[in-house]
Amino acid sequence: MPIDRLERVNVLVRREIASAIPSVMANSGIDLAALMVTGVRVASNLRNATVSVSILGHEHERGAMLGALRSRHAEFQKIINRNIRLKYTPVLRFVLDDSVEKGDHVLDILSKMEGEEDGGEELKVEG
Repeated sequence: MPIDRLERVNVLVRREIASAIPSVMANSGIDLAALMVTGVRVASNLRNATVSVSILGHEHERGAMLGALRSRHAEFQKIINRNIRLKYTPVLRFVLDDSVEKGDHVLDILSKMEGEEDGGEELKVEG
């Protein structure tokens, strides 16, 4: 399968999963605002897909939240099968993506460094 087409499939599957999360996970008791689908990698044979999910906050509940997503993978696959025409409906595997959290941490460090530099310059101006 050409790479360009595979990228379009990745985007379509990501969009379907992201839009289906509120309805599929509605009565699961987890914080849906903390879930974000950051990416999807569909295999070139369309048989499998890895869904990267970021969970903001909820450090102690991440395992349970990811487990809830994994337990409902069949419902997500039905939605994909219904809304996207593919030769095969990929089997979904949900994995935790901590890149957003790492990025937030780096930005926090940079803002602290910037605050320290600004504070140092203010002292020089006053003195």
